[in-house]
Amino acid sequence: MTATPDFMQRALAQAAQALFLSNPNPRVGCVIVAPDGRTLLGEGHTQQVGGAHAEVMALRDAAARGNDVRGATAYVTLEPCAHQGRTGPCCDALVAAGIGRVVASLEDPNPLVAGEGFARLRAAGVAVEIGPGAEAARELNIGFFSRMQRGTPWVRMKAAASLDGTTALANGESQWITSPQARADGHAWRAQACAVLTGIGTVLQDDPRLDVRDIETPRQPHVVVVDSRLQMPLAARLWMPGRSCFIYTASDSAAKTQALQALGATVIHLPNAHGKVDLAAMLRDLGRRGLNELHVEAGYQLNGSLMRERLVDELLLYLAPKLLGSGRGICHIGPLAALAEGPELEFHDVARVGPDLRVRARLARRPAF
Repeated sequence: MTATPDFMQRALAQAAQALFLSNPNPRVGCVIVAPDGRTLLGEGHTQQVGGAHAEVMALRDAAARGNDVRGATAYVTLEPCAHQGRTGPCCDALVAAGIGRVVASLEDPNPLVAGEGFARLRAAGVAVEIGPGAEAARELNIGFFSRMQRGTPWVRMKAAASLDGTTALANGESQWITSPQARADGHAWRAQACAVLTGIGTVLQDDPRLDVRDIETPRQPHVVVVDSRLQMPLAARLWMPGRSCFIYTASDSAAKTQALQALGATVIHLPNAHGKVDLAAMLRDLGRRGLNELHVEAGYQLNGSLMRERLVDELLLYLAPKLLGSGRGICHIGPLAALAEGPELEFHDVARVGPDLRVRARLARRPAF
């Protein structure tokens, strides 16, 4: 007997195609199947912001193939939207097309949707099933869920280190500890983020571009710089046409602010009581600006501050099979008086990337959402 195709897995594969594409919208896939439960009629995924959503793309694909979708089942990885944004409500498009059944992975956490899409489908006589593929769909959109439910992006801190945890020699040399394969993989994680965060120390020492180069991507992530004293060089290499640069500072220098704004930067004054940038307030501000995933590539001082304030969700660590002895570590969080004071993590995923090891670990006691 031939097995029934897993169309939700196919929809999830479609959603994965929006990984580098759809920010700040969620990554959604849709597959439309004939009433016989076996015949694929159309499929699609969310396009760039302002473009069509997954359901509309799948309907267009079915039409292009000459397929009639009346009475068909739509497998979709997130609740069809019910509000008018840059595009029309997807639930209405499905109803208008004559879809008879919708199988969705998750309810949309966006307060503008939050069950309303399902309610409108049911009111129009469309059968609705919720749940298949939920864990994978949420993982694909963990930043979107974080922003909608916590008001802040999902913060992923990336570091490359030797097996004994050294990220740079004492003289600052760090290029390259890990392999080209690991660096390309790191660029893939950059590409899926809404923005890359670094500190002014890294900008002044390394003058990084913080763009995606080692893989193809339809968009470049924005850049965020923590710059308490507003030392950002006007000729820094990270300036790039077509992407936003957010600079968070505790300085009230009007002249430097104007010079940076003239280059297109957005300068946000967010001091804390110690004359540094209020990092927690920065994350809330980035959430209001629509950022889902924040990819941190910073030095051990800023990394340590983020860790100490429990603002990191996930550590993305590449370990090279070499020992470097003394040097700079991943983050400065000590000195600790007791082992229990150290941030506790849980391994999420471990994989080989070329000759290196990629470890993803999540903060164990980060507030749930």
